[in-house]
Amino acid sequence: MTMNEELANTVGKAARAARARLGLTQADVAERVGIAMDVYSRMERGRVLPSVTTLRRLCLALGLDANVLLGLADGVALQVAPVVVPRAEDPPSLRRLLRALRALGPEELRSVVQVVQGALGLLRR
Repeated sequence: MTMNEELANTVGKAARAARARLGLTQADVAERVGIAMDVYSRMERGRVLPSVTTLRRLCLALGLDANVLLGLADGVALQVAPVVVPRAEDPPSLRRLLRALRALGPEELRSVVQVVQGALGLLRR
């Protein structure tokens, strides 16, 4: 087995474990990372080694340190919310909103979430 095959297997096993821990499907993770579901599936099976950009997005989507995915550290979850990657078909206003939300600190984000939940509650009445 080559070094790349070993690394692909390591990344795949760590991604699969993190996905299961979060209760996500492969499709959920693929959408959050911004890749096709079949590509993510091959990655999880150790058939594909992600690019650096995809590895970063995968870390953010699964709340993992890159060292964990690369097999350099034990499975320690980061205290970050999973990233939602905007899709090309999303309207520009939604993409702008996602960028603005990502720039907020934890307390600010918590406040925005409370406001949105309150507004949604009013809309449902």
